[in-house]
Amino acid sequence: MDPLDPTTQLFGLGAMALVFAALAALELMVPRRSLRHGRSRRWVTNLGLLALDTALVRVAVPLLMVGTAQLAQARGWGLFNQLALPFWLELLLTLAALDLALFFQHWATHRVPLLWRLHQVHHADPDFDVTTAARFHPIEIGLSMLYKMAVVAALGPAALAVFVFEVAFNGATLFVHANLSLPPALDRLVRFFVVTPDMHRIHHSTLQRETNSNYGTMLSGWDRLFRTYRTRAQAGQDGLTIGLAEYQDDRPLALGWSLLLPFRDRAKLAGEAKGPQSR
Repeated sequence: MDPLDPTTQLFGLGAMALVFAALAALELMVPRRSLRHGRSRRWVTNLGLLALDTALVRVAVPLLMVGTAQLAQARGWGLFNQLALPFWLELLLTLAALDLALFFQHWATHRVPLLWRLHQVHHADPDFDVTTAARFHPIEIGLSMLYKMAVVAALGPAALAVFVFEVAFNGATLFVHANLSLPPALDRLVRFFVVTPDMHRIHHSTLQRETNSNYGTMLSGWDRLFRTYRTRAQAGQDGLTIGLAEYQDDRPLALGWSLLLPFRDRAKLAGEAKGPQSR
């Protein structure tokens, strides 16, 4: 299987579309929480950001992760290209290493002020559903792709392993942002291994100590290892407020406002609240 073959790429896109559609349908049938805002305007903005992100990455960073892996293999770059590992082991190590790299990236977006300016667009969403997974500023997505390409070049994994990671990671991103919940006993069992929606929803709390926790997307063990794991929200799943405290109104629902947010003065924006409040 050639990861850059159009048929393979179409398979990956189709898989993501199916996961998105399935999760969106489940959210309609058995939502975990009631949304404070209507879907139409939020979805237009969140999916509009996704369209801009995709266009930017495809035009500005044409190699992407799989292309970087193929280039690394051709040039002999990276750790795995110096080793003779069976594919199954290289695949498992690639999944773990790239997931860890993105855990650190996520942690940095909360700790480095310049990166937080961009990442706050994601956290400004006043509701939490599968489209929140698509809500990222285009500049953040561009920087993220450059970082991931650098990590791939340093590791030198097989292109197919990188492709599998991308499909798995994107599917996990959709899942952990879904407005769904596993049965409590199952959630406790599953989150020993992977991140669940209830675990990640805490990360989208307005309380900073909760926002600065549960950074993982696929494997939950990184948060336990680096002591950023939080079992439950202070107010519980039903009581926690989603978003950023200073933007608890309808401004984040607008695409233009969301695109300009990183370049606006946060103190001034906090005094411009309008529309329905959450509290």
